[in-house]
Amino acid sequence: MHRMAHAESTARAIVARLREAGHAAYFAGGCVRDRLLGVERAHDDYDVATSARPEEVQRLFPHTVAVGAQFGVILVIEGDVGVEVATFRADDAYVDGRHPVAVRFTTPEEDAARRDFTINGMFADPFDGRVLDFVGGQRDLERRIVRAIGDPRRRFAEDRLRLLRAVRFAARLGFDVEPETAAAIRESASAIHEVSAERIGEEVVKMLTEGSARRALELASELGLLREILPEIEAMRGVEQGREFHPEGDVFTHTMIALGEIDRSPLRGEALALGVLFHDVAKRQCAGRKEDGKITFYGHCERGAEMAEAICRRLRRSNAVSERVAWLVKDHLRPLNAPDMRLSTLKRFLREEGIAELLELCRIDATASNGNLYYYEFCRRRRAESAEEDLRPAALLSGHDLIALGYRPGPAFRDILAAVEEAQLEGTVDTREQALELVRARFPVCTLTS
Repeated sequence: MHRMAHAESTARAIVARLREAGHAAYFAGGCVRDRLLGVERAHDDYDVATSARPEEVQRLFPHTVAVGAQFGVILVIEGDVGVEVATFRADDAYVDGRHPVAVRFTTPEEDAARRDFTINGMFADPFDGRVLDFVGGQRDLERRIVRAIGDPRRRFAEDRLRLLRAVRFAARLGFDVEPETAAAIRESASAIHEVSAERIGEEVVKMLTEGSARRALELASELGLLREILPEIEAMRGVEQGREFHPEGDVFTHTMIALGEIDRSPLRGEALALGVLFHDVAKRQCAGRKEDGKITFYGHCERGAEMAEAICRRLRRSNAVSERVAWLVKDHLRPLNAPDMRLSTLKRFLREEGIAELLELCRIDATASNGNLYYYEFCRRRRAESAEEDLRPAALLSGHDLIALGYRPGPAFRDILAAVEEAQLEGTVDTREQALELVRARFPVCTLTS
């Protein structure tokens, strides 16, 4: 069974069990929204809302985790699927910008009223499809708008991450942000710093990888959030570029067009998306002009790699992602040198870990500028033509062979074996005998053992 269908059937079974025990139970939140829209879910999570108290939920199901029992949330685990089951609740005041001081268990109507946006505040019967909508969510789905439930300033004060979530939902669904909600976001934008860097980082990555990355970043800019969470990207505005390479406009415009290409990319993932976002992040700092007036950005790849890694760490991305993004930014123009590389250098380049992402960044960068895909196509063609054994030839000699030839073990072994591999990559050495001949000719034993 498809994992999404499996998750839904598990959640339905949980609702059925709750009802058999005499409790009200419904699907809630995003899964209801996406079903009404007829869109495929970005995640395989299904949330259930119920009148059952946390301790009653735990009694009914053998495998549970109290992920937020004080807020009425229990994770029910059935096989390889986890479903959050939350008791209908109303929240008291929020003191940390994320959690209420206390909750009281209540009715579906009051539970809906404390949720974030109308399109996320509906409940649905998973068996007959009946929708419980106390907040006008269906109307807003039809109008294609993201509207905060009740007073938007209060909703955003309860959890500042909702400022970014509003942008992400609007971008991914192709909706507008309702004017009062948008005004509250602009007024509250600077308060996003009350949210932990890790939560902000997770939201940024979702914006970049769930679809409509360009719209998400442009909307974040319009609402004053981008300058708060990614001031380095907002600073790209007005950074002029040479028309011969960038007829599309300034660095901000180029980067937004590049983000639009992510949706059409056959590759997915956090590192590539962040690499696209940050590939020109240092152009403002590195901008200069020649005597003839031509604009230059000397060193922007290296400086950009430093900045990209620092931003990734600020957003609490993993070490592996931060390092990969820095490498992508540092080497994003390297494919332009590929046609002039020695054959051995080209082969080493094309076998580097992450090369598929780097070439995809090259394609996106070119597509978002002057459209010259020559260098991308050259590398892609050469990589496709090269068998794995051509890029990573099996070693013809080992250290034991060198000892047998009379060489003493030491640092020179690495240089000798590297020279053999270089010749293999260049195609001048194919056999063990040729490799031995090369070693004897280029590395006389007397010079290495005396």
